Amino acid sequence: MIDLAQPLFLLLLPLPVLAWFVLPRRQTGGSALRVPARLGVTLMGGAASEGSRIGRQKLLLPAAIWVLSVLALTGPRQVEPVAALKVSGRDLAIALDLSGSMVREDFFLDGKAISRLEAVTHIGAEFARRRAGDRVALIVFGSEAYYAAPFSFDVEAVARRIEQATIGISGRATNMSDALGLALKRLATSEATSRVVILLSDGVNNAGATNPRGVAGLAAQMGVRVHTIALGPKDLESAEDGERGVVDAATLAAISEISGGETFRVRTTEDLQDVTEALDRLEATDSDGLAAEIYREFWIWPAALAALLCLCFARSDAA
Repeated sequence: MIDLAQPLFLLLLPLPVLAWFVLPRRQTGGSALRVPARLGVTLMGGAASEGSRIGRQKLLLPAAIWVLSVLALTGPRQVEPVAALKVSGRDLAIALDLSGSMVREDFFLDGKAISRLEAVTHIGAEFARRRAGDRVALIVFGSEAYYAAPFSFDVEAVARRIEQATIGISGRATNMSDALGLALKRLATSEATSRVVILLSDGVNNAGATNPRGVAGLAAQMGVRVHTIALGPKDLESAEDGERGVVDAATLAAISEISGGETFRVRTTEDLQDVTEALDRLEATDSDGLAAEIYREFWIWPAALAALLCLCFARSDAA
């Protein structure tokens, strides 16, 4: 159904008629020939009739222009059905490890060896895109932790930031504690009904002055669940002494256990894909959406037609 955004503009429609009766008539000067009344009727009868018909025709065009212009001003529009945005009431922070070990090429995608970072950015970006309804933030960490994207419903923007992640921008060490602490600092002021952190790391916490288990205890007190992902073929328990590029899976498991979250062990790209699907099930986004009214505007059509008639009127007047 079409309605009008500004229906009061319809009050302008009778304005030209009022002006016709209220404003004084224009006086025309010039010489005149006096003739007898009977002869004048004979001579002018046909001409007057023809002139009045032409005059009425000339009035039709300006009248149509005026009506169309007023109609355009009223803003005719129609409500269009729009799929409601899902709103889960959840704030979800993704903490992504960008330490130097993420450069190791020990993952495979479509039969091709890729780095850990490429595997994470490829699958992590798709995970973020599926979080419609959540407010999602991205934290990157190495020696230091930084917010790469603030909490936002624009999951596509967060996904692009994940795809653009670069090793070394936050240092080459691994500082899980600061990454988790930074997430908790922002979540402390959150009014979301559910607050979640997903912490992904492929190394051992070797930077920062805080114990990761202590920060996990703070998360539990705040009611924030922390799901952890231990990335890499080997961990501290299975690796040889002094071997580099191993993940501290035990610490990550302790963080999730203390905070009430889940822990996942990822050794292959397929494992990483399975984790994202498991997280989708753990933190489902099905919920009622916010209603929105989107209007399709039609004012452009009477406005364009009025402009076209103005051109026709100008040409006829010039002729």
